[in-house]
Amino acid sequence: MTVTRFLLRSLRRLSPLQTTTLSPTFTLKPSHQPQPHVIPTRSFAFSSAEEAAAERRRRKRRLRIEPPLHALQRDPNSPRPKRDPNQPDTTSALVGPRLSLHNRVQSLIRAGDLDNASVVARQSVFSTTRPTVFTCNAIIGSMYRAKRYSDAIALFTYFFKQCNIVPNVVSYNFLIVSYCESGEVDKGLEVYQHIKENAPFSPSAVTFRHLTKGLVDAGRIDEAVNLLWKMVGDGHGADSSVFNNVILGFLNLGNLEKANEFFDELKSRCMVYDGIVNATFMEWFFSQGRVREAMESYKSLLDKEFKMVPATCNVLLEVLLKWGRKVEAEALFDSMLDRHTPPVVQAVNSDTFNLMVNECFKEGRELEAYSVFKKAGKAPKSKPFAMDTAGFNNMIMRYCEKDMVDDAEKMYVELCGKSLSPDVNTYKTLIDAYLKLGRIDEAMEKYTKMVEAGLRVIPTYANKWFSELIENGKVVECVPILTKMGEKDPKPDATTYDIVIRALCAVSNYDTSLSLLQQMVSYGVGVTPVLKEHVLDVFDKVGRRDEIDRLLNARWSGYAANVSPAQRHGGANPNGYRQQTESIPHANGNGYRNGHGQMQQHVNWQQSNNGNDYSNRQQDNVRNTQQYDNGSYSGSGQQYHQGNNNGYEQPQYNNRSYVGNGQQYNTGSWNGNGNGNGQQYSNGGYNGNGQQYGSGFQNGSGSHYGNWQQNGSDQQVGNGEQGYEQPQTGSVAL
Repeated sequence: MTVTRFLLRSLRRLSPLQTTTLSPTFTLKPSHQPQPHVIPTRSFAFSSAEEAAAERRRRKRRLRIEPPLHALQRDPNSPRPKRDPNQPDTTSALVGPRLSLHNRVQSLIRAGDLDNASVVARQSVFSTTRPTVFTCNAIIGSMYRAKRYSDAIALFTYFFKQCNIVPNVVSYNFLIVSYCESGEVDKGLEVYQHIKENAPFSPSAVTFRHLTKGLVDAGRIDEAVNLLWKMVGDGHGADSSVFNNVILGFLNLGNLEKANEFFDELKSRCMVYDGIVNATFMEWFFSQGRVREAMESYKSLLDKEFKMVPATCNVLLEVLLKWGRKVEAEALFDSMLDRHTPPVVQAVNSDTFNLMVNECFKEGRELEAYSVFKKAGKAPKSKPFAMDTAGFNNMIMRYCEKDMVDDAEKMYVELCGKSLSPDVNTYKTLIDAYLKLGRIDEAMEKYTKMVEAGLRVIPTYANKWFSELIENGKVVECVPILTKMGEKDPKPDATTYDIVIRALCAVSNYDTSLSLLQQMVSYGVGVTPVLKEHVLDVFDKVGRRDEIDRLLNARWSGYAANVSPAQRHGGANPNGYRQQTESIPHANGNGYRNGHGQMQQHVNWQQSNNGNDYSNRQQDNVRNTQQYDNGSYSGSGQQYHQGNNNGYEQPQYNNRSYVGNGQQYNTGSWNGNGNGNGQQYSNGGYNGNGQQYGSGFQNGSGSHYGNWQQNGSDQQVGNGEQGYEQPQTGSVAL
């Protein structure tokens, strides 16, 4: 065998990778024999779209597990790239304390306490933990869903215009839909134009959905059509919901031909479109009594065999059930269950089951409702749906509406047995049902579990339930529940404490009522004048008025007054805060006499225009001012005057009396041993939990009058630098 033939045979046995690494000892001679065809080891094509999607998911998982090397080799000494202040927050900003703030606001929203959620979000602007755009969007969106459109608009103005938080497209969409739903479509169009001219992003498809729906509802169908073509012309693509809004507008006008024209346009632009368009045609045909055309539209959609998302199928289910097509609805429901193969395909959700369950209860088939609730697909690869808390809540609510509380209790037990937690709606439904049937012990048990779970009980529910329990003789049992509620923020409302304290006084349980009153004062909830008068009158009759006086006049630190949201906003305006605080200095101020025998004083505080002070704590509509004038104050009420005077001064003990709700009048007098007989009259009054430190001020003649007055209108009158000066006044509107 020749050397050439031996080498050729060896080359055929080598892989393509090995042929590139031959030893340089041999030199290949040209040969007329054909070289072996090299087949690539990897194909870049996939047999199906599912296989391509699976490959993409595999790559993404690998990148998450094994990040690229350049991501790990960043120079630690190089500075991080600065964030553009004109760009909205990204999800990476939602970490640490800002994430905790976001979760706290979300928990209040889920509890239905939108007012306190708004207060927490707005107050955080003044703290070191400013809210992200996602937190702002959460509270604005909750206001929109609650149909409180004016509050949603006001919150957008507060966060993004006054506090300079950069909004994203979701923020603008909430503002646009709030304007459209409140009938102010022109303002929504102005916001859309503002996005195009100033925002660092373009309007989204959701923006056009809100605007076209608002224009159609306002009867301005021509403008809606122009906006649709503008959307297509700007390269946003054909959105099925936008086309559906225009089609619905023409159907409501009775123009079926024009509606079909836009439907054909949508089908020509989209190979796969949303089935809600067919649901719109079906609804209109059913309302016109044209059942055959409605079912033809439905069957034409099924013939296309689109893989529809649960939201689309739910709309079709709702239309079929509304117009009595139960056979078709059950068939659609079964097909959805068969296609449910998570995590690949999510074909149903809790709303799907809620529609079918509600139909069973509507027709009086309560026993069949549970079997529908537990129904699963029969296809080989289908899996049962993992029901969420919303689905269980719907079943519990329907049982309670039929006074089937025992079945509702079984659903509650089943819910707790899964990896789910009952929410506020779960407990609210059960407590109301038990109270309605007079089963007070069960209601008390659920109320206790709700509070122990740390769920927020808004004042409306708390006042209603406490009143019901008190009427049924459960006065003492209400105390531990209210005490547990007070351990978490936000604190219970003053009206809630009022109900329980009055009931305790009515049954002569004075010690417990005194304990709850102490909680109100220590938590800063604020004792209303009506409750204070009632408690003083009751305790005066039993000879214990001095205990109430000492309690109400005591100093409690750590909490600001808890004012109701209506009082915070002045009844309407939720923008009760300004962006920054300001420092107001007064004269020379170290509390010592200068070389000319003149007294120098300095009072420095921070306040916002609505009277909120942020020196040491935040408080709404209650002036919380601290005055430091070179004096020290101890808990026993001793004040030591440390002014640098010509004589020796003795300690001063102020006789203090407390009048009203937190109002304090300090009166002190002293005689100095220095030159002359100095007299000082230092009178101060303030509301809230503020602290006032007063020290002696003298003028050159040995007498000095320093008067500070602070009342509900935030007027402050200060003496001058020396002698008798002109008063300086300042008012802040709350």
